[in-house]
Amino acid sequence: MASRAVSSRLLLPARRAAPTRSPRIPSALGSHVQRTCATEASSSNFVNIVEVGPRDGLQNEKSVVPPETKVELVNRLGRAGMKIIEGGSFVSPKWVPQMAGTAEVATKIEKLSGVTYQYLVPNEKGLSTFLNLLSEQPDVRPGSEIAIFTAATDAFSKANTNVTVAESLERLAKVTRAALDHGVRVRGYVSVVITCPYSGKADYGRVRDVTRALLDMGCFEVSLGDTTGTGTPTSVGEMIDAVLGANPVQKLAGHFHDTFGMGVANAMTAVDAGIRTLDSSVGGLGGCPYSPGATGNVATEDILYALQGSKYDVAGDLDALAETGFWISEQLGRENASRVGRAIRARKIRQQQETMKAKL
Repeated sequence: MASRAVSSRLLLPARRAAPTRSPRIPSALGSHVQRTCATEASSSNFVNIVEVGPRDGLQNEKSVVPPETKVELVNRLGRAGMKIIEGGSFVSPKWVPQMAGTAEVATKIEKLSGVTYQYLVPNEKGLSTFLNLLSEQPDVRPGSEIAIFTAATDAFSKANTNVTVAESLERLAKVTRAALDHGVRVRGYVSVVITCPYSGKADYGRVRDVTRALLDMGCFEVSLGDTTGTGTPTSVGEMIDAVLGANPVQKLAGHFHDTFGMGVANAMTAVDAGIRTLDSSVGGLGGCPYSPGATGNVATEDILYALQGSKYDVAGDLDALAETGFWISEQLGRENASRVGRAIRARKIRQQQETMKAKL
């Protein structure tokens, strides 16, 4: 029954207005249901940043990253003022080796007050692993939530999860219901909302319908992912306009890879369209194993710099994030992809040199 409903929604344009009610969330969630800080509550121009570096940023690295390095990364990000951090993924290490040790990360990170720790859960097995962890380690539960993912094209969905979009939604509906029944909030991702590496330009109407399906099953928010990083302000604006035809803007987020250097511009396009949550990755970490050629996510430092001093409010310590971006880049043996981070580092080096000259 549920499968037929989902499939028909994907085949036909959405004609009804987006509902105004929120999906049912069990009272057991307590104070973490809202995931709203005081600044957000007092300002409609507050932009949340979801720091995805520890998960989406690391999943495509060639060398294995030790759990202790991941723990340190999450802790540094929290101390730098990041309020929502994607700590890892409960996926089989056979498919994504870099996500091995996520349970260890979840138990060893600092549990900072006011910080939400999010974990990607691809299927019922992953959810079972996560729920078992919550049962065995109750201190992991406060501030924790999960994310699920699907795609806007069957070709990408099959490459990523071996099922069509409709089949993935049927699976995810079960995961979402089980998570909500256990008092765990669920966030959704839709990949390849602009172009697909296998089938070309995405159908924005389908992006709209997949987003609606995720919200209908109980996701509190859906992140729209330009996985290939081919989007421009024009195409991103057109995609968002289509998605808003059946979905409330306050339940949308933007996730932009920076393959063509458009990450910041696309993110600001989303914010100007009314979206108030952006995904980004410290140091521009990232890439997707199922999107050949795609580079990392837009850098958190670059997003924070673009928003600071604007009409929008945002949390985060830019200098601390820049230091973290260089630290993790050095740990991985790669260059820091954040333009802002590199500029801050160059400025500090110049200041140090001038100070040394003055002492001579």
